[in-house]
Amino acid sequence: MDISKLIALGLYVLILFLIGYFASKRVKSMSDFYVGGKNMGFWAVAFSARATGESGWLLIGLTGMGAISGLSTYWVVVGEVVGVAISWWYMAKRFKRKSDEYNAITIPDYLESHFKSKKKTLRILASTILSVFVIIYVSSQIDVTGKAFESMAGINYYTGAIIGFFIVLTYIFIGGFVAAVWSDLFQGLLMFFGLVLLPIVVFFSMDGSIGIVESLNQIDPGLTNLWGTSSDPWMNVATMLGFAFIGLGFLGSPQVYVRFMSIKNEVEIDKGKWVAIIFTLLTDAAAVTIGVLARILFTENGQDPEAILGNAGENVLSIMTENFLPYLLVAIYVAVVLSAIMSTIDSLLVIASSAITRDFYQKIFNPQIPDEQLARMSRVVTLIMAILALAIALLIAVSTPDRTVFWMVIFGWSGIAASFCPVIILTLFWKGYTEAGAIASMITGFLCVPFFKFVVANMEGIGPYFEKLDVLGPSFLIAMITGWIFSKLYPKKQLA
Repeated sequence: MDISKLIALGLYVLILFLIGYFASKRVKSMSDFYVGGKNMGFWAVAFSARATGESGWLLIGLTGMGAISGLSTYWVVVGEVVGVAISWWYMAKRFKRKSDEYNAITIPDYLESHFKSKKKTLRILASTILSVFVIIYVSSQIDVTGKAFESMAGINYYTGAIIGFFIVLTYIFIGGFVAAVWSDLFQGLLMFFGLVLLPIVVFFSMDGSIGIVESLNQIDPGLTNLWGTSSDPWMNVATMLGFAFIGLGFLGSPQVYVRFMSIKNEVEIDKGKWVAIIFTLLTDAAAVTIGVLARILFTENGQDPEAILGNAGENVLSIMTENFLPYLLVAIYVAVVLSAIMSTIDSLLVIASSAITRDFYQKIFNPQIPDEQLARMSRVVTLIMAILALAIALLIAVSTPDRTVFWMVIFGWSGIAASFCPVIILTLFWKGYTEAGAIASMITGFLCVPFFKFVVANMEGIGPYFEKLDVLGPSFLIAMITGWIFSKLYPKKQLA
């Protein structure tokens, strides 16, 4: 790594550590460690929710997908903007009101209180599913970290993954949720300006005599088809829906909705929704545009784009920054990519820690232990789960060298979303939803994700269509239907 990149990385890490240090001064209880004492402002929460929801796939995966799939990738932007808008406009206030009423600081807290559950089944199930998919998701982010260091900083993949792991673990270990949110605000700003400015710089550096659509048509006419690049219309429909369904994950995923628990009040939600929408629209559109411009600039008709732009186009951002930006700014973009990754890892580790420490250890086995005594245990659990995720990431790297960032990250995202989003939606909008329905929804969502990924996608005939459709949409729908069926079969008992 050259000196400028080393300096940029060093400054970035220093800022994160300072954030962790100052955040630690506010951590005096479990509520502080997990939801910032429910006193966070709208700027921090909005940027944190968006930075957490995007992750490394935005800069490495989505830019690459834009290069490979062309204009149809903008369906990801549509799906995410719609998902974020519904979440902030129609769900956030309801969820904030209920979670405050229940005095909940975790999603299992919220669910158990909502259904007035006397058994621990729902809490155990929610905590188990959360822990499993969060570890998978964190491992995918560590994997992205290694790839980012390798493509943008010239550091060995394994060394980069371990460096990134220790950076994020250190400031989370110190400052908990407050450190996660404050660092997400800082990292979200880096992501926003880094993504939005790059395509503008590149566009004005290009020869303006040939338009974008015309250039894409010369390379491959399929790249300009908004419905997909395939000659099979049903394959294109599946691709379009697969891209758009990514936005379903914003309708109740714990790592996003714990931010609504942490915000000061509903007035702050009204302010934050505009920040979240604008952030999503501009950063997602910019990421796809970066990929589209890279396809025009660096490939020609008949060439294999992956041979030039990397597996699934994952080297797009590195190639674009090195060719169009001054050397010092290239170094800053290393920090921008790490920001996208770290902002997700920190939030997920806090969520996973809360599932084990509070929802298992305290609420199920040791209810007499006060919150204050669990702060140290929370940090130890965070460390253990982070190490487990690191081990999985390195194992995946060795066993599947042809994996792609985009779909690996989406698998972890989908697992969490399919298990929890239908449940959160139904608790907010349907009074007839029962605990039995919630348990059925969670189990169904949890099992459908690997079923569609590893079984249905490999079936002859329908498999390729479901591979493009991906797992979240079908799993989400089936979980919703199952929740409705079981709520009807096992309705709430009426008090005499």
